[in-house]
Amino acid sequence: MPVFVPTLKAQGHLDQVHITICNVGSRKISSADDYGVGDWNIFAPNLTIYGFDADADACEEAEAELEARGINWTEKHIPLALGKSVGESTLYVTKDHACSSLYKPNEPFISRFAYLSELMDLDFTIELETTTLDTFCQAEGIDSIDFLQIDVQGADLEVLQGASEILSRGVLGIQIEVEFSPLYLNQPLFADVDIHLRKNGFQLFELASAYCARASSPIISNNRPGQLLWADAFYLQDPIGINFNPAVKEPGKILKLACIADTLGFFDYALELLEYLTINYGDNPKYNFAAVIMKILSELPALVETGLDSLAVVNNIRPYLNK
Repeated sequence: MPVFVPTLKAQGHLDQVHITICNVGSRKISSADDYGVGDWNIFAPNLTIYGFDADADACEEAEAELEARGINWTEKHIPLALGKSVGESTLYVTKDHACSSLYKPNEPFISRFAYLSELMDLDFTIELETTTLDTFCQAEGIDSIDFLQIDVQGADLEVLQGASEILSRGVLGIQIEVEFSPLYLNQPLFADVDIHLRKNGFQLFELASAYCARASSPIISNNRPGQLLWADAFYLQDPIGINFNPAVKEPGKILKLACIADTLGFFDYALELLEYLTINYGDNPKYNFAAVIMKILSELPALVETGLDSLAVVNNIRPYLNK
């Protein structure tokens, strides 16, 4: 649960803040895939979600569910396969359709790990049209996206390559599935994705990793539960450091980034950004968050016991408390 966002909203700081999320590979497998509920719901009704999935049935099901739910935010699910270019591609449909990919499963490698073949072995192939996120955004008049999630089973880098224009306009956070070994033949791996995102100003914040044990082994270590095969990688922009994209240095964008960082659980980074805004733009009431920071810190007994006046952040924002 976010720490700063509820107070920011209660005090009116988010009245003019609209968060746009793009979810590529939007099949809703778990509650974490449903951005309209949970922690992100606090931005509603100023929340827009675009979901993309090659499975038209999954998109139709999601749309029907949204209509029945009566949501107070904007959410659309579009049956499109996104890649690095507009054209035709082969979709390799696996036994578990959620593992389907534009890359062919690496079945000899997969078979060496417990349970993976049951999910990822090839079932059949279909030919489909692919397009790019840039093409879609241009056609729909979408100027910017704040948070981008990509989970398309090995083709995630291709989605990024087809989104160069929208990335340059100031995407602030990305959650992307990465693989460390080739679960799909000739797929890009984590190193390729990491290099691409760092070139676009993003910094890696976390890897939510997944391990698999060998199928032939009857034993497994509690400390080393198999081989690291994939992870959800969380990347955020850093407008305070060296960043050559002026789009992410605007105070309104930095406020959005603080909200995204807070929602993802990076509370320390959210605080750093709110402090930065207060010190550098705090003469404008829109970006003076001294009262918000003090309220949150004052609610933490351990900090109060230590003494808030001993904290550097408190001394840095003190001149803005009465403005």
